[in-house]
Amino acid sequence: MKVSIVIPAFNEEESIGKTLSKVREQVQDFDHEIIVVDDGSNDTTLSIVKEMQKQVPELKYVSLSRNFGHQSALRAGLDCATGDCIISMDSDLQHPPETIPEMIKKWQEGYDIIYTTRSDSSQIGIFKKLTSSIFYKIQNLLSDVKIDKNAADFRLTDRRVVDLVKNSAEYDLFLRGFFSWVGFKQYNLRYTPNKRIAGRSKYTFKKMMNLAFNGITSFSIKPLRFSIIVGVVMALCAFLYLGFVVFVYFFTDRVISGWASIIASILLLGGIQLIVLGIIGEYLGRIFIQTKQRPSYIIRERSL
Repeated sequence: MKVSIVIPAFNEEESIGKTLSKVREQVQDFDHEIIVVDDGSNDTTLSIVKEMQKQVPELKYVSLSRNFGHQSALRAGLDCATGDCIISMDSDLQHPPETIPEMIKKWQEGYDIIYTTRSDSSQIGIFKKLTSSIFYKIQNLLSDVKIDKNAADFRLTDRRVVDLVKNSAEYDLFLRGFFSWVGFKQYNLRYTPNKRIAGRSKYTFKKMMNLAFNGITSFSIKPLRFSIIVGVVMALCAFLYLGFVVFVYFFTDRVISGWASIIASILLLGGIQLIVLGIIGEYLGRIFIQTKQRPSYIIRERSL
């Protein structure tokens, strides 16, 4: 039995050394490998990993040609891992390494995917809690794939499930949704996040929004169906209003006046049309990118 630990890292020179030391303590009783995926860092993250590799033969690295994003870096690590099970976790120690033995134990009991959900604590900021809550509510409302609230990319996955990721031709793969979609025998493990040991989170609000749009559009066409419903409702309202105008014009002596109501109607209909076009454009954009068949990441150098 071999365990692979995949750790994406982007500009984590202050924390990567401590993270690797903590992880090694938890897996030293297992045949293992630790793979650090340097996601185009412009600091000394990769140099630190290379230096540590001289004394730690089970430590390996994959360096990407630029910053492709957390999901692509994570996928690169999964593609390169050789273990019978693969554990993915962040490099800032907010995912507690002490949970790893319990994850392996559950895997040995027969579970194919052991995914984790975060217990909110004082370590998590109000903005993070709020945006995370909104993300999962919208995700589960609009997507056909349900994801537990506060689910993280801290998970153990069996080799046969990881092989499905490797064989997937999808360009911008939303891994949380994918692992929920594939099924298999899964176990939810709760954890309390540690305080980030150094630096600040690289997951900006923009990246969180991109992840949300990616998650929704990757596994559902509900937004398109919703736009159809909105279009039909507004069309019915427009016809009813037209009937009212015709009735007033021919059968009453009331003067039809009020440019404000006309402008408001035009702006409302125009805004809804733009929203619907934006939804359609999002899906067309995904199709356009997928047809190019570009790789999800490019490896600049690797030690395995």
